[in-house]
Amino acid sequence: MDIKLLQTFEVAASCENFHQTAETLYIAQPTVTQHIRQLEKELDVALFERVGKRVRLTAAGKRFLSHAKLILSQWHTGVEEMVTWKQGYKEILRIAVSPIIARTSLPSLIHRYTKEHPEVDITIKVADSIDIGLLVQSGQAHLGLSRMIPSEGQLSAYLMQTDPIVFAVPHYGGDMDAPLPDWEQELITKRLLTHNHPVYWEPLLTSLRQRGFAIRTMGVTHVDVTKRFIEEGLGISFLPRSAILRELFENRFMELPTPGLELPKVASYVILPNNNLITSGQRFVDILATLYAPLPKVT
Repeated sequence: MDIKLLQTFEVAASCENFHQTAETLYIAQPTVTQHIRQLEKELDVALFERVGKRVRLTAAGKRFLSHAKLILSQWHTGVEEMVTWKQGYKEILRIAVSPIIARTSLPSLIHRYTKEHPEVDITIKVADSIDIGLLVQSGQAHLGLSRMIPSEGQLSAYLMQTDPIVFAVPHYGGDMDAPLPDWEQELITKRLLTHNHPVYWEPLLTSLRQRGFAIRTMGVTHVDVTKRFIEEGLGISFLPRSAILRELFENRFMELPTPGLELPKVASYVILPNNNLITSGQRFVDILATLYAPLPKVT
């Protein structure tokens, strides 16, 4: 069975339109039709049915789609491993990691790992924490570094470290001995940039509103964008301290104490498959266990 036929089928199943499929694959629309017909002939079933100007999978098409995706995934993995072998690497390691961990903890880990294991070809996939469990479960990543415990089954999560949440505001300059701004005044006069972390924002907002704060919010889903907005004077936020260490050191941000308001702590986790962690992945976990001992299992 020709891999090109399966690639065309997978894209067509997603687009539900042969014209869009042709544009996505940079081939002519008649070629798309030809690929689908050839695949249907080999399988002796109809994979699509027409609905107006669009197409949709038949029951047979839906059943075959999962098999096609598995075949394509294995094919891509095989090609990747052959390329790696030709480049002189003996092993591969695919890591899925959240943006904030990629920016803070990961560089030192990669430095140490590549120094100890130069024969391993590493691929880093930066993804939102909510997606990391699925990437590991599906085999697209050998392990994950996430800011939340995954909901997917067949995975285990181990605690790397905890990180306090702090109230971050722009540095206003002036006398270094001057008193810090009042945190409550900052909160009610500035826009609060929210939802840049997958865990703590809803309970924190509830706590603030229960205290009677009339706050204006703006959802900003990425920490890097949140920090840029703070620097530009567009708002303030509650952020993990590790995410703003450089800004604090360079006097671009101030960390304000919040007397009377207990702020949460967040955690970072290493996400592993319950079975068949490859050797290159186990070596990475061994480094984590050294740096973040005792690395306790939480799920």
